[in-house]
Amino acid sequence: MQGHRARRRAVGHRLSHAHAPEILAPAPTLTSSPTRYPMTTPETPRANWSYPTAIRFGAGRVAEIADACAAAGMTRPLLVTDRGLAGLPITARMQDLMETAGLGRALFADVSPNPDSQDLEAGVAAFRAGGHDGVIAFGGGSGLDLAKMVAFMSGQTRPVWDFEDVDDWWTRADPAGIAPIVAVPTTAGTGSEVGRASVITNPETHTKKVIFHPRVLPSVVICDPELTVGMPPAITAGTGMDAFAHCLEAYCAPSFHPMSAGIALEGMRLVKEYLPRAFADGRDLEARAQMMAAAAMGAVAFQKGLGAIHAISHPVGAIYGTHHGTTNAAAMAAVLRFNRPAIEDRIERAAAYLGVAGGFDGFAAFVADLNTRLGMPSGLGALGVEAARIPELATMALRDPTAGGNPIPLTQATAEALIADAM
Repeated sequence: MQGHRARRRAVGHRLSHAHAPEILAPAPTLTSSPTRYPMTTPETPRANWSYPTAIRFGAGRVAEIADACAAAGMTRPLLVTDRGLAGLPITARMQDLMETAGLGRALFADVSPNPDSQDLEAGVAAFRAGGHDGVIAFGGGSGLDLAKMVAFMSGQTRPVWDFEDVDDWWTRADPAGIAPIVAVPTTAGTGSEVGRASVITNPETHTKKVIFHPRVLPSVVICDPELTVGMPPAITAGTGMDAFAHCLEAYCAPSFHPMSAGIALEGMRLVKEYLPRAFADGRDLEARAQMMAAAAMGAVAFQKGLGAIHAISHPVGAIYGTHHGTTNAAAMAAVLRFNRPAIEDRIERAAAYLGVAGGFDGFAAFVADLNTRLGMPSGLGALGVEAARIPELATMALRDPTAGGNPIPLTQATAEALIADAM
């Protein structure tokens, strides 16, 4: 446990081998596969990974969706995505691939930018009505999170809030009632494709809740950078800064997890090098591929913990409907300043690794410059956050499970001061 919120576990404390789900027919590794891929250049990375689950990475690999579904044990999948993607060519192509393989083309797309329990109820109803036996999670963080929850709740009888990431509430779920999942991300930010949790908004309380279960981890992931080339610059920037926030907060979290720290450090380097390129030229496939890798790395790394950036971003997003990654970017500078007494040495090492001169101050200047170059808001006020709601937001931030991973424990007073500084 971390921080002063011992009754809650940070989202990241969820990748122990004891809790890891069985991986269903993972993709063969490069050393054992009868298929031999030609040597590739750094510009066209292609690989099969099995950490933390089976990941099929490379341009064009969405064509393997039928094999991925077979590996996950599904024959009648429901494709779940968000409203924004539903009418786009990449979704139609996915449905065509499914239909050609005899998997049907069933689609559920009533997913909000910040998915809530009403979206979830509708998705579960569609899953059950269609007699589906698995879910293809397709899209960005919102679509992936909701899709994973549809699979999770498809065979449960208790309300979703009974499985919030508190203590061991996940053990209340019936594991036999969780449908298999194949994840196909179309953005590079949340890393939800390699996560064992989803964030769902309670529309009655306007709070975001983290729902966790080991078997929510997708059995197979297809990371095809060609699916991300259509992202507009603003979404590229926001999702990319979400990946950076995951890496930064994981790296700074006080718990001992050197493997995650190393992954987070390299993830930050990838974002530094490739996010400006992807932002400037959406068809830069190398940059798109490296950002997909960084997104997955950030989500793997934050098993070490998250912190005040996310603890603030979650209630702001729940109340104001803001884009999660963009909100993270708006809060980042203030959180760095707040945590400086506890993280200065670590940030100096990160700055050296990233090739940023000037230690902590140089790193903070780099973050500010990156946000400016990407058109990110200068603070929460630019997102419409009202000063009058700072006490309420601070209370909600303290209740968020990610607050427990902050390097400096938060109190009501310090959380209010921090949010005020982030305005």
